[in-house]
Amino acid sequence: MATSAAARFLAALAGAAVLLVLLGGAAGAVVGHDDDAAAARRTMEEFAGFPASDYRGDGGGGSGGSSPFYVDSDGLQRQIDELASFSDSPVPSVTRVLYSDKDVQARRYIKGIMNQLGLSIREDAVGNIFGRWEGSEAGLGAVATGSHVDAIPFSGKYDGVVGVLGALEAIRMLKRSGFQPKRSLEVIMFTSEEPTRFGISCLGSRLMAGSEELARSLKETVDNQNVSFFDAADSAGYKMHPEELHNVFLKKDDYFAFVELHIEQGPILEKEGIKIGVVTAIAAPASIKVEFEGNGGHAGAVLMPARNDAGLAAAELALAVEKHVLESGSIDTVGTVGILQLHPGAINSIPSKSHVEIDVRDIDEKRRNNVIEKVHQSAIEISKNRGVLLSEFKIINQDPPALSDKSVISAMEFAAKQLNLEYKLMISRAYHDSLFMARISPMGMIFIPCYKGYSHKPEEYASPEDMANGVKVLALAMARLSLQ
Repeated sequence: MATSAAARFLAALAGAAVLLVLLGGAAGAVVGHDDDAAAARRTMEEFAGFPASDYRGDGGGGSGGSSPFYVDSDGLQRQIDELASFSDSPVPSVTRVLYSDKDVQARRYIKGIMNQLGLSIREDAVGNIFGRWEGSEAGLGAVATGSHVDAIPFSGKYDGVVGVLGALEAIRMLKRSGFQPKRSLEVIMFTSEEPTRFGISCLGSRLMAGSEELARSLKETVDNQNVSFFDAADSAGYKMHPEELHNVFLKKDDYFAFVELHIEQGPILEKEGIKIGVVTAIAAPASIKVEFEGNGGHAGAVLMPARNDAGLAAAELALAVEKHVLESGSIDTVGTVGILQLHPGAINSIPSKSHVEIDVRDIDEKRRNNVIEKVHQSAIEISKNRGVLLSEFKIINQDPPALSDKSVISAMEFAAKQLNLEYKLMISRAYHDSLFMARISPMGMIFIPCYKGYSHKPEEYASPEDMANGVKVLALAMARLSLQ
């Protein structure tokens, strides 16, 4: 006679099989109902190890609109639009900076949805938010998903947000279908994936991954208004002592897997007409701050041979970045000079100071580091040739690349195949919290197309159909991983 644990496990198996049928039913004409039942039967047999001859193929939910396993696309879009209203810039742009009033409102909104879903909610010291659906074997490592909702100035409303609200919709779908997870399922809203306020990308997930260096540096970190990190956190309701940052650190066995849903932020999927991207690796990013100091002077009175122009030194370095990146020999090497500031910033004044911030990325860490070293050598040569002082060349972060785990890739591929969605194995050149979650958990990412690859601008857009496809793949991948 089966034990209660075995009974729960078999119920979960049946739930997974029903879930597959319902997915196909909700997809309408994409997959035939008979094929759905057969696929569900095969999957149940694969999980259970015995023939599922007694399984009833309609799953109790029928097909089409009668299925409880469907994406509420209208509701998801409504939530995205509502979240976008918490912004410090006018529609259609979104500006939502860490620990601002709008960020606090967005956090409250996300916790409200988690509460409606019956998830157990907790927050850590820096405001990473966790909503957990307890599994039948809650002592096992959980399957997690999630992303961020902070937004750089004048950006769009889909970056990160699809991975949070879409994840909550995936949980809603699984609950509606009657699925019972074995491993707990958890949705995470990460704090400050964007570096806007303190110049630190993926602040919350870096700390979760145990970054001692970041925990130390935050003690001295201030924003451009000279507000300390801890004062800013306090203003948002996260009052903490510096030593409490260590409480954010997680152990490697806390999560069995992490899967992040995200817009591609590039044009490949849309251009090729492919519905799903299965991410195999995240490029290794590095950030550099450079400052030159010259003599300055009057734009009319100082003759060209006598100038020590910090602005031209910065401009020359920007071109050197492009040159060294192109000389790497790989299309995967990219470099960007995203910030170039001149002092005093007057049209009739020769710049006496310049500040440059550089982003270099590659899936090959050695090749990326080689570009960084060449950029450093160019900065030294430019300072000598132009008679300016290279007052700072500081590598802010130099993170290694992250590889998606084979087990998570397999679950994502399985889901896409069951849904009859064409998918493409691809790398992510953009920064994501998954880069740091990979340090403590097997990781994977699901990409969906976005309009012309636009991101970090108001024109950023993902269609309801593409979001629904991503949510379905996420739900099914999480369900599969939960049963392992």
